[in-house]
Amino acid sequence: MTTKGIFRSLPWWVTWIAIPVLILAVFGGLIMSVIGFLVSFVFKALLLVALIAGLIYVVRKFTA
Repeated sequence: MTTKGIFRSLPWWVTWIAIPVLILAVFGGLIMSVIGFLVSFVFKALLLVALIAGLIYVVRKFTA
């Protein structure tokens, strides 16, 4: 029996509500830590770009 056949025999609410809730209950902490890491990484990358741009601006302003 394939996976599609297993889900076909279940009611719609099991496929669309119960299974996603179970997945979030089991892997919710992992998902949130990955999202938190990505948000933190993007913030630090943007902060680094802003600091480098500011440094270049200040250096060019005082050497010109």
